[in-house]
Amino acid sequence: MTSIPKAAAGTRAPALETPPRRRQRVAVIGAGASGLTAVKACLEEGLDVVCYERTDVLAGLWHYTETVERGRACVMRSTVINSSKEMSAFSDFPPDDKLPNYMHNSHMARYIVDYGSRSGAIEKVRLRHEVADVRPTRPGCEDTTWTLRVRRLDCREGEDQEFVEERDAVMLCTGHHAHPLWPRFKGLGDERGEGRVFAGRVMHSQDYRTSRGFEDRQVLIVGVGNSAGDLAVELGGVAEQVRELFVD
Repeated sequence: MTSIPKAAAGTRAPALETPPRRRQRVAVIGAGASGLTAVKACLEEGLDVVCYERTDVLAGLWHYTETVERGRACVMRSTVINSSKEMSAFSDFPPDDKLPNYMHNSHMARYIVDYGSRSGAIEKVRLRHEVADVRPTRPGCEDTTWTLRVRRLDCREGEDQEFVEERDAVMLCTGHHAHPLWPRFKGLGDERGEGRVFAGRVMHSQDYRTSRGFEDRQVLIVGVGNSAGDLAVELGGVAEQVRELFVD
């Protein structure tokens, strides 16, 4: 049997070479406040990260648009954050001293974009890319990777509209305001209007942008959350009557 040579006294045994570790590949879905923060955290850990955003803008629901699009969250034109800028700020990026303590949504959107730019997160964002499907590559395995099917919504000539890629981890940062929650009670019907008895205008606060069209109207607001409170204050200045209804 061949013996293993021993290191001479006073010398170190040669170190075993370890193969370089492959960088973990992460996909972040959504480029709002949570998405850009997630990308920043991945970059700080040295991960290979990409962020897919289905719209053509950053900052998520804080980017105001007049257009109502199902599956896309948006604030009202008058929305102001309901916590101070100090309480809402990222710990490593204080807001400008010149901004009001309770920022308008346009200031908040700009702040989020500036944060993403400063951290380098924006460079990892692919706008107008929609993740259509995510599923485990090896279902049931703890160390499974994830297969994503991604759609290019602004497909250039010669490009495939869809592509598939594999990632070690996926972070969902799409928020929870993209789809409206309709209360269920007799006469209201569903969000498509099926089964509706009430003949007046019915809309969800997600579709509300401004008070145009509510002048001198009698308005019933169903709910007592943040959106309901903002609506009651704003419409109280233009409508004939505004009432709020709490549904348990």
